[in-house]
Amino acid sequence: MKLVLASNNAGKLAELQTLFAPLGLALVRQGDLGIPEAEEPHPSFIENALAKARHAARHAGSAAIADDSGLCVDALGGAPGVRSARYAEDHGQAKGDASNNRLLLEKLSAIVTMPQRSARFVCALVAVRSADDPQPLVAMGRWAGVIWPTPRGDSGFGYDPLMYIPELAHTVAELSPQDKNEHSHRGLASREMLRQMREVWGLG
Repeated sequence: MKLVLASNNAGKLAELQTLFAPLGLALVRQGDLGIPEAEEPHPSFIENALAKARHAARHAGSAAIADDSGLCVDALGGAPGVRSARYAEDHGQAKGDASNNRLLLEKLSAIVTMPQRSARFVCALVAVRSADDPQPLVAMGRWAGVIWPTPRGDSGFGYDPLMYIPELAHTVAELSPQDKNEHSHRGLASREMLRQMREVWGLG
């Protein structure tokens, strides 16, 4: 079964392809089908994921899945939240992971105790069989940690070099792809989505 991924993020595609392999699903990026990116005007991950999934399904005429995810830092009132990928841009700075990470560290520079730098990676996955599917599948995953004062590690993408997981004694960027998928917010959400796809869509 082909499933259109409502994202052009290569990192997300690679992770989700691995996570959805048990169902034999072939994920196709919407950009490869000439589908433009959807607007993401909503304040929550779930609302944005649903909007993106319906948009991709409408243009592709097939089933689609969307991942809306980001980093929520407690000391910043949940920011950068749904604006995680555009955090630096929103503050008039250059686009990209390095700029986002640099801005986050600046915002937290006055907070030196690790417990006060608590944060969560959040992932909302929404899958629809068609643009008008009245029964979208929704799965959430959350991964708690703290923001490390300096980047560590070379793997992953986004805020991975700053997100330190105390239980694993590493930042996410120091983990292997296998370990990341085992523990991450996207891994948790994907396993729940697979369960729902088997139960509701009859896959696998």
